[in-house]
Amino acid sequence: MDWGLENRIRRMFPAASGNSVMLAVDHGYFMGPTRRLENAKATIAPLLPHADALALTRGILRSSVPPTSTTPIVLRVSGGATILKEDLSHEDVTTSIRDAVRLNVSAVALSVFVGSPHEHESLVHLSKLIDDGEEYGMPVLAITAVGKELEKRDARYLALACRVSAELGAHLVKTYYCEGFDKVVEGCPVPIVVAGGPKLDSEKAALELAHDAIAAGARGIDMGRNIWQSEHPVAMLLALRAIVHERASVKEALEIYDGAKHRTEPVPTIAPSRRS
Repeated sequence: MDWGLENRIRRMFPAASGNSVMLAVDHGYFMGPTRRLENAKATIAPLLPHADALALTRGILRSSVPPTSTTPIVLRVSGGATILKEDLSHEDVTTSIRDAVRLNVSAVALSVFVGSPHEHESLVHLSKLIDDGEEYGMPVLAITAVGKELEKRDARYLALACRVSAELGAHLVKTYYCEGFDKVVEGCPVPIVVAGGPKLDSEKAALELAHDAIAAGARGIDMGRNIWQSEHPVAMLLALRAIVHERASVKEALEIYDGAKHRTEPVPTIAPSRRS
């Protein structure tokens, strides 16, 4: 592996644990100003010091993250569809590798839609992005997106999507947790980080998801709504860090959350009448 490419990956996976807690705030590229991400800058600011990497688009990076930040960036470079369309799989590459290099990011990320109407296009886009990334020493994170078809989140489907992404050359894969997740990990020769998905019913449920994913072999998490839609986002992020980096139990993580929430403020939100 080229030195620059490996160096970028290691920035996102601290040496002590070899795992990563990524904070996803890239939802606006297809969802718009979703709840508690209306003001991205205000949402990101208190969380940024506690994240191992920040996943977002170039527009939010430029407008909402100070250039003094040293937190590694995972740049979302795919798009072209929104929640107004039934088919979210009709995406293309929307940001060049050259712009990613100019922005000094640590990785670029693109969705692949295995089994969707646009499966072929998304996999070809991934392959071309990997070619460009190799030329510039830029790691590529393949995101195994399933759109609105939640029933596809089973081990057989996710193992297929992750393995295909790795076979095409993805350096990292982001996918969902599922029953039998150890089989998904076993079949994927590159590191897997687990998505949080939609906001779960409780912080405990999100912590359990992270705990079970790490126990099954995931190399980290890439959560968004289960962090910044929590009533105490910083406390939630600290609790997740304990699980991912220190192998804390869910009980221990909840104790960290309960202790930290009394000394952190909720993320500011705009008036309820304007929420998405």
